[in-house]
Amino acid sequence: MDQELALIQKIKQGDSEAFGKLYDQYIQKIYNFIYYKTYHQETAEDLTSLTFTKALEKINIFNEQRASFATWLYTIARNNVIDHFRTEKKNFDIDDVWDLPSNENSELDIENKLQLESLREYLKNLEVEKREIIILRVWEGLSYQEIAQIIGKNEDNCKMIFSRTIHKLRNKMPLALFIMLLINNLK
Repeated sequence: MDQELALIQKIKQGDSEAFGKLYDQYIQKIYNFIYYKTYHQETAEDLTSLTFTKALEKINIFNEQRASFATWLYTIARNNVIDHFRTEKKNFDIDDVWDLPSNENSELDIENKLQLESLREYLKNLEVEKREIIILRVWEGLSYQEIAQIIGKNEDNCKMIFSRTIHKLRNKMPLALFIMLLINNLK
């Protein structure tokens, strides 16, 4: 974390190579976060690029006393996804992007794609807030404190929602699929 803050200081002083290091550290995490919200490769790529562009433009207003850099970056990404669906001409609920038609163009192999589709069906039926907490905790590996800051809830509430949701999923999902969900948390 101290190394991250040192990089941010360098960026604020105009060192663009320092931003490249943070970019490399977070690019895949932010892309995955956006992809799991949009479920569309090109959209995720565009919004990821926009997230890092905005982060670089606004780095001078970043305040490490208010949030970690990761939390700040995920908040920018989340807001970009919300803005994207607000401006979409289609009439979809912007908070429930899991119900959008999938025009994915990913290069997942068939087995992974089938597992992802099965998992997607279970997650799709969750309330938006629960799904977002599961994604941030399991796939992004964020702490409950970071999740609370991103979604605007308190930490204990996030823990309770996660625990109850995982318990419900365990009872609904086939064991193999539930294990895959948990294994993703270990990667």
